[in-house]
Amino acid sequence: MQNAQPSHAIGVFDSGVGGLTVVRALMDRLPFENIIYFGDTARVPYGVKSVATIEHFTQQIADFLRAQNVKMLIIACNTMAAVAADKVREASPVPVLDVIEAGAREAAKRTKSGGIGVIGTPTTINSNAYARAIHTLEPKYRVYSQACPLFVPLVEEGWVDHPVTRMVAQEYLRPVFVESIDTLVLGCTHYPLLKPMLLDVTGSRMELVDSALAIADQAADLLAEQGLANPHRGRPDYRCYVTDVPVKFQTIGERFLGRSLGKVELVSL
Repeated sequence: MQNAQPSHAIGVFDSGVGGLTVVRALMDRLPFENIIYFGDTARVPYGVKSVATIEHFTQQIADFLRAQNVKMLIIACNTMAAVAADKVREASPVPVLDVIEAGAREAAKRTKSGGIGVIGTPTTINSNAYARAIHTLEPKYRVYSQACPLFVPLVEEGWVDHPVTRMVAQEYLRPVFVESIDTLVLGCTHYPLLKPMLLDVTGSRMELVDSALAIADQAADLLAEQGLANPHRGRPDYRCYVTDVPVKFQTIGERFLGRSLGKVELVSL
């Protein structure tokens, strides 16, 4: 692959549609950067698959994006990041960022008491990846993790501030509230859409860490450090590749992105 150039795109990938919340944060934080998004919609969900399969799929997607001459890779899927981030880094000639490391760093920076909560899908929580990432930064911090399996289907249904979703959030967060934590990591790319409702439910008890915003800041810092920020001030190029186009992808995708999705290209890996 040729050397990364400032005009090259940032490659963002996810097992499905959730990573578009990361793309949205990147568009807002880095409005002149070209972005290529890859959603493996034919093989989602990844959470039920073996480690070897997740590693294989993740590497396939990373290879595809590197073939598009991206200057940076962002693993926007928590499951992929938990299982395969190290393997992707080992094989990548360009910088690789992932949502777990970004969220862990932001939480470690923000906590005052050293008590951090993490909510995510059962796969992400069971992997203990956030706890490991936080303890690598500061072994003394206490991490309390809570799986929230119903949040993803509720978000995809568009019920981001529905009474049912609010009731589910209160149930999930009840055990979190009794822990002495002051920071709560939204450990799934679907959860930023629930942020207004979660802020309401948590009140002033704790600060929320949005991994999508954290990784957009991290990407901006890294591009500036490495002299890779795009100097062109024209309209950026956004491309979206998927392995299957479910009927709901466009609808859900535009809700996640907060704007039109544009052209979605179908590819086969």
